[in-house]
Amino acid sequence: MDEPIPVTRAVDHGTAKLMPDVDRERAWLLTVDGAPQSYVDLDEPTHLEFEYTRRLGHVLDTVTEPGRALDVLHLGGGALTLPRYVAATRPGSHQHVVEADQGLLALIGEYLPVPGGAGIEVHGVDARTWIEAAAPDSADILIADVFGGSRVPAHLTSTAYASAAERVLRPDGVYLANLADAAPFAFLRSQLATFSTVFEELALIAEPGVLRGRRFGNAVLVASHRPFDTAALARRTAADAFPARVEHGPGLRDFIGGAAPVRDEDAVASPEPPGGAFGIG
Repeated sequence: MDEPIPVTRAVDHGTAKLMPDVDRERAWLLTVDGAPQSYVDLDEPTHLEFEYTRRLGHVLDTVTEPGRALDVLHLGGGALTLPRYVAATRPGSHQHVVEADQGLLALIGEYLPVPGGAGIEVHGVDARTWIEAAAPDSADILIADVFGGSRVPAHLTSTAYASAAERVLRPDGVYLANLADAAPFAFLRSQLATFSTVFEELALIAEPGVLRGRRFGNAVLVASHRPFDTAALARRTAADAFPARVEHGPGLRDFIGGAAPVRDEDAVASPEPPGGAFGIG
C-alpha cells in the first residue's frame, strides 16, 4: 500500500500543508504558513487532537441532550474537524461551514472530503458577511474559530458582530468562540465585556496556567441566554490530559473587571502570539 505523502499548496491566505500522521493510518495535520490549523482522523472523526477542540467538543456534548440533531453554523472551516465531529455524534444535524479562504476549501475537498450525506454545506465567504445576511433564529449552535494567520480578525470582535451572531441563534442557542491571549488579557477581557452586552450567561474555558498569566494560550468563550451545565462542563474539562478550568459567575465578572465593550470603530485583531506561530484550529 502506498504511504500517504505531504501535500503543499498555495491558498488564498498563505501556504497550506497537509501532513500525514505516521501513528494513525488516515489522520492528517493541516498547517497554514507553518501554524497548525486542524487535525483530522478520517477513520475516527470523534478524535479531537488539539486541546481547544476537545473543550469545544465538551461544550457541544453538554449543552443539549446527547445525540440530538442540531443546526450548527461554523465560522471558520480549516479541515472541518468539528463539523465531522458533530456529524458523527449527532446524526441528522444540518451544518453550514463558512470559510473565506476558497483555496483552502478546495484543498480540503480534494484530499479530505466529507462523506456524502453528512449534512455539511461549505460556503466560501467572509464570516461576518454571512451572519449579517443569514436568517434569524436559524442555528442552535454558532462556533467561531476564525483566524487570519494567528489572529482573530478585528471585524469579528465588536458589539455589532456579537449582535449579528445573537440574531442568527435561536432563543436557547449557544455561541462558542476560540480565542487566544496572554496576560494582562486586554483582548480576552474586552471580548467577554462585548458579549456580556448581548448574552446573559457567559463562561470561559482555559488551562489554569494561561489564566494565571504564565503563557499565551487558547480560551474558549461560551455565551447564551439560558444557563448551561457548567458543573458537567467543569468535570469534563478537568479530566482531560491537559486539564482546563471553567470560569463563570462572580469569578468571571472579577476577571472582566472594568474592560469596555468593543465598538466597530475601536476593534483590533487579537494579539500576535509569541514567535508568530500558534496552534489555532
